[in-house]
Amino acid sequence: MEVEEGVQIDDKAKRMRDMLSSFYSSDPSSNASSLQNYTSSSSRFATLDTINTTSFDANMYMNLLVQKSNLENLLQKHVEMAAEIKNLDTDLQMLVYENYNKFISATDTIKRMKNNIVGMEANMEQLLEKIMSVQSKSDGVNTSLFEKREHIEKLHRTRNLLRKVQFIYDLPTRLENCIKSEAYADAIKFYTGAMPIFKAYGESSFQDCKRASEEAVAVIIKKLQGKVFSDSESIQARAEAVMLLKQLDFPVINLKVKLFEKLDQFLVNLDLESVELTNASVDDNELPKGGTVLDSASSAAHEASIREFVEAVRAYRVIFLDSEQQLLKLAQDFVTKHFEATRQQIKKQFRSVELLAILRVIWSDVLLISEVLPEADLPDYALQAARIVVKDYIDSTFKHLLLDISDALTKAQVRQKEGVEGEYSLQVALEASRKAVIQGSMDVLLNFRQLLDENSDLLLKLRDSIIDWVQEGFQNFFRTLDDHFLLLSGKSNSASQNLNIPEGISVLTGLVLVLAQLSLFIEQSAIPRITEEIASSFSGGGTRGYEYGPAFVPAEICRTFRSAGEKFLDLYIKMRTQKISVVLRKRFTAPNWVKHKEPREVHMFVDLLLRELEAIGTEVKQILPQGLHHKHRRTESNGSTTSSRSNPLRDDRISRSNTQKARSQLLETHLAKLFKQKMEIFTKVEHTQGSVLTTIVKLSLKNLQEFVRLQTFNRSGFQQIQLDIQFLKTTLKEIAEDEAAVDFLLDEVIVATAERCLDPIPLEPPILDKLVQAKLAKNSEQISVS
Repeated sequence: MEVEEGVQIDDKAKRMRDMLSSFYSSDPSSNASSLQNYTSSSSRFATLDTINTTSFDANMYMNLLVQKSNLENLLQKHVEMAAEIKNLDTDLQMLVYENYNKFISATDTIKRMKNNIVGMEANMEQLLEKIMSVQSKSDGVNTSLFEKREHIEKLHRTRNLLRKVQFIYDLPTRLENCIKSEAYADAIKFYTGAMPIFKAYGESSFQDCKRASEEAVAVIIKKLQGKVFSDSESIQARAEAVMLLKQLDFPVINLKVKLFEKLDQFLVNLDLESVELTNASVDDNELPKGGTVLDSASSAAHEASIREFVEAVRAYRVIFLDSEQQLLKLAQDFVTKHFEATRQQIKKQFRSVELLAILRVIWSDVLLISEVLPEADLPDYALQAARIVVKDYIDSTFKHLLLDISDALTKAQVRQKEGVEGEYSLQVALEASRKAVIQGSMDVLLNFRQLLDENSDLLLKLRDSIIDWVQEGFQNFFRTLDDHFLLLSGKSNSASQNLNIPEGISVLTGLVLVLAQLSLFIEQSAIPRITEEIASSFSGGGTRGYEYGPAFVPAEICRTFRSAGEKFLDLYIKMRTQKISVVLRKRFTAPNWVKHKEPREVHMFVDLLLRELEAIGTEVKQILPQGLHHKHRRTESNGSTTSSRSNPLRDDRISRSNTQKARSQLLETHLAKLFKQKMEIFTKVEHTQGSVLTTIVKLSLKNLQEFVRLQTFNRSGFQQIQLDIQFLKTTLKEIAEDEAAVDFLLDEVIVATAERCLDPIPLEPPILDKLVQAKLAKNSEQISVS
């Protein structure tokens, strides 16, 4: 039931809306057509809902209703239709009541309009009569004054023409007066006003006036051009001069180009001036406390010039509104030239105070120009350029430090090559190179510290980068120094080294020994001190990417120079040993050992060998410390230090006289050697005098043994080698640190000679001692005489 009631209420509301819509519809035809369409469609499909249409058929409706409804539904339908009729009557009554007031107001308005229009027609007729009267009188006046008015207008036109003619004739005089009073704007106004007449009659009636006026205008153009290029004129006056020239159709673009060239030339002169100021540096003792190299007068003059340029740029922007891009490029080029001049100065020996003074000047110029050209973004542009300059300065400083160290080493090399060795020449070279490393590094750090202490905005923005560059610079510096050491030692032929190495200077042994000790000094002393200074003054940074690791790695540098020190010491020993090997090769390749004569004295090659060892001792005493090791004597060693071949040769062989017994004795010594404890001949070389000398002696004796094995000896040749070795045993014990090993190697030489001898019969001990003592006495006499 509730559903049916809701459906009935909806149908009622729908019918009400349709009725109101049909009543207030603005297009009844459309409604009628819609209803007609609806009716025609409904006639084919008759339903109970057609009661609300215009084509409603009561009989059809009743027949349909009776067919589809029972008695109870018919009664209910009757009640509903009665209620709907009552509601519709009520709604219509309400509509009439609501519009009643509007109908009354409309009626009153119509009555008032009718009363107001009653007397209007008479008034309109009266007004029309007055208008006609005024019009007739006006026509009469116009007719009477027509001839006079026409004459007056003709006279007025004549008067205006005479005024124009008089103005044209007076124009040259007016222009001259304007030129005298510098009233160029009025002069151009007069001239442009006369231009139409000159175009029409300038070649006939007013030819002289036109020529005189053009001459005056040419003077005005020249005056205005001078005004534009005059720095004493105000910006507004110069801008007005350009505007006046435009009114005269003067090609201002040419003027713009010339003025821009003047600005460019001004900057060129200013840049050259600043470069000259940077060259005017003072001595270290005269350096001001503030660290500036520019005096107050020069600084004030430079600032005044920059301000003048700024004013010129400001005027240029006002005069030529489309000049922004040109001025931006001009300002950036100026900053670029500024920094390029600084980079040229950096190539020389340059101090941080000088660089700071130049950077202050540049930064001040940048700030002043930025006031008038903020679009150029000069501070950022200058920051990028300063980054390159400061990085170049740091790199250049390290290059000069490398040059100083190289000079200290190459001077020692040149002195040694020229024979100016002296007793302490290598020691002086070592001390000079040590000082160049440690003191030079400290001076470099002091210079870089002044960059960090600068409180200008430019350097503050670069602070972290400077710290990274200094750390990275020291890392690269020591790598380059190691490469340079290799170059000086002859172990590297890199052509990339741009250092002051004299041509034709060969590598000398003393320099290699200096390099070995200098590398040890860098590892043990220089790197720790530099590391401490960097940690205290150059900590921080952070602009370097973490993927690259730390910029300064002291442990890596220490390992590099520890290895370099060992390599150079080995190289020194190798070079000295090779030189001794040349003496030995000459000794054993020159004579015919099979036909050697009986020995009379110790051979001169022994003197050459001892002279070489003496020269080595002189070098190592200047450079190397003595060390803490004691000499190993025979008495201090066990049985293993005694040669397995020496005692039988010295004792038993003397008593035997035939070759077969000597050869059997050699076989016995070989068998005895198998049961002896082996001796450690070659040990690690240390940076001491004794270790280096002993190693060179050992290597020389091994070379001597190898040369002996390449020859064949007769008895006299064997005895000569025996005599020479015996003399060396006496003299080498004062040179070599390990006496036992040296004796062993000497005995090995004798045994090797005996093995290569056709008749190995040694000299008798008395004869051997006599010849040795004679040689010692001869050497003593030579020493006393010298």
